[in-house]
Amino acid sequence: MKSRKQYTARQKATVALAAVKGQQTTNEIASEFGVHPTQVTQWKKHLLDQADQIFVPDRGRQAAEDEAFIAQLYQEIGQLKYELDWLKKKSGLAR
Repeated sequence: MKSRKQYTARQKATVALAAVKGQQTTNEIASEFGVHPTQVTQWKKHLLDQADQIFVPDRGRQAAEDEAFIAQLYQEIGQLKYELDWLKKKSGLAR
């Protein structure tokens, strides 16, 4: 069984940048780097789609992680409150 070839992020970036430069055709780039022409096109498209994220500070990513963490904490608080109410009811402490 033939396993899929894995490429590093650096290799993908090199191929995509060569494609963006436009000094060679997609087939020439694919032949030079030993990848399929479709892959060159996909990596180029991905680079162009994500280019605006290069200059964004990590605060955006951190904010999303913080939001997820806060949501998890609120969920845990809700669960603990539910359990506490249940225990109060079962122990007879609830009025």
